[in-house]
Amino acid sequence: MSRGRHAQWIHPAVRRELCDFRNGRVSRREFLTRATALGTSAVLARGMIGMAQAEESPSEAPPGHTLRIQMEVRPLKDPRTYDWSEIANVSRGWLEYLVEYDRDGSLRGMLLESWEASDDASEYLLHVRPGVTWTNGDAFTSADVARLMKYWCDRSVEGNSMAGRLAALGDPETERLAEGAVEILDDLTLRLTLAYPDVALMVGLSDYPAACVHASHDPDSMLTDPIGTGPYMPEEVVPTQRAVLVRNHAHQWWGTEADGWGGATLERIEFLDYGTDPASWLAAAEAGEIDMLYENVGTFIEAADLLGWERSEVVTGATVVLRGNQRALLDGRAVYADKRMRKALQLAISNEIALELGHAGLGTVAENHHVAPIHPDYAEVGPTEYDPAKALPLAEEAGLADVTHELVTLDDGFTRRTGDACAAMLRDAGFSVERKVLPGSAFWQEWKDYPLSITEWNHRPLGIQVLALAYRTGEAWNETGYADPEFDALVAEALTIADAVERQGIMARIERKLQEDAVIVQPFWRSLYRHVRPGVLGAEMHPSFEIHPYKLALET
Repeated sequence: MSRGRHAQWIHPAVRRELCDFRNGRVSRREFLTRATALGTSAVLARGMIGMAQAEESPSEAPPGHTLRIQMEVRPLKDPRTYDWSEIANVSRGWLEYLVEYDRDGSLRGMLLESWEASDDASEYLLHVRPGVTWTNGDAFTSADVARLMKYWCDRSVEGNSMAGRLAALGDPETERLAEGAVEILDDLTLRLTLAYPDVALMVGLSDYPAACVHASHDPDSMLTDPIGTGPYMPEEVVPTQRAVLVRNHAHQWWGTEADGWGGATLERIEFLDYGTDPASWLAAAEAGEIDMLYENVGTFIEAADLLGWERSEVVTGATVVLRGNQRALLDGRAVYADKRMRKALQLAISNEIALELGHAGLGTVAENHHVAPIHPDYAEVGPTEYDPAKALPLAEEAGLADVTHELVTLDDGFTRRTGDACAAMLRDAGFSVERKVLPGSAFWQEWKDYPLSITEWNHRPLGIQVLALAYRTGEAWNETGYADPEFDALVAEALTIADAVERQGIMARIERKLQEDAVIVQPFWRSLYRHVRPGVLGAEMHPSFEIHPYKLALET
């Protein structure tokens, strides 16, 4: 499969997808995600559809300055167990990624210069970017990538969601990296041989738990002995208060030498935690205490416009999910293990009303299967039934009409409002519902274990990627407790199909199964918004909430 480091490789499936784009069957974003995930360079993929340049690039501005960002600051931990974007936004200053997902839907190489997938996506050839060094002076080579694959595939580590993303490289018996799955060809080249094809492999490596750590990495000394490849170093991380990155002038960052990168012009980046109430974020903006919002929501979007701040928005697959935990017991009963009870929840809740009351209508109505129209492999299967009059009788049939449901949400803006709206609709349908609203410090600790809760889920490039991550049996982020062999088999089959249009057929079966099993109530897809004060560069809203420190700058 070797075609040379700088060959303009085009996967056979990409040629078919280019025809689909030209015939109007796929969008620009869909084409870019499909093409780059299979190894076509982002520059070439954009050129194939008439895009001369990327929609975003590292900002060019004179060095200096401090940028202040409003964002929740959460404790650092082993990156493969990251479960919130905010943690990665801080460590991204020094811990970089093999690949990066851009706003336009494309993947581009970071610590990897390029990659190639075999025709059936069962083998990948990875080319490491030459000239990259760790901050302690060690060269970054293919041996580091091989070591990282071993680190990521270790299922014995509690909360390691990377093992699920790289399941095709793992040995189900040992729950470790499979023997022979990674072959080092030379210092800058290695081959991955998968147990079965996986078209989502590369997009999984762009997700925020895939931060690249040094061989000496110890989660307990990430701050006292930070070693990375990026241009910044942590000065301090104080959860719920602040995190500070400073420019590491002692390290020659590879990006300053890479053609077209530049960036990393700021001397200092401060992440300041103002809690989860959007009113406090806007107050800080008005007082001149911050330069940039992590995100903005609801009615506060217009308020920030009125301040004269610049708005950035993006249509995404970001969402919230109301789910019953099928493993949880209420007074000794597995209430949400009964499909009739789960179906009753779906019948009682209008997704349209949840969108209007929970997120001020800023998004699109979803269909209770967690695959978005923006995903390249989305299949249109229609919504589930909304009929609150049928809900309570179905719960009575299950012998669960007497249950008092405690709906848990984070104490923030739209999640709390969505929870309030859903609770009201459930009460209107005849159910007894109590609300429990928790601060972030409490909610994050047990987010997978609540019997009934609403959880925010980030956008990811592929629909099948989300389904494999969130609903396959035993996955680290499976908060529903859903365990269905038929579903698992369908997901495994979908991962083997390189052509996303072809994959839509099996995706339709998967989406309908999630609907029929009433696994979730997933009311809407969010449009995401961010505001910055005039003069802030490189801070456009990312569909996955990513902040790339090397792109940020301030006009002088």
